Amino acid sequence: MENHFTAVFEKQEGWWVGYVEELPGANTQGETLDEARENLKEAVEMVLEANRVLNS
Repeated sequence: MENHFTAVFEKQEGWWVGYVEELPGANTQGETLDEARENLKEAVEMVLEANRVLNS
């Protein structure tokens, strides 16, 4: 089963901030948009894994 999420990125005070609307707790920032994207990917993986552990 493949998950699809909506990633939102905004530039705030020199930083890129990213979050996933459907996944509370999945948020991050980065100095560049690419860095924020990579950081958000890792954050999503961590939140999904934590949810799997909590629900098992």
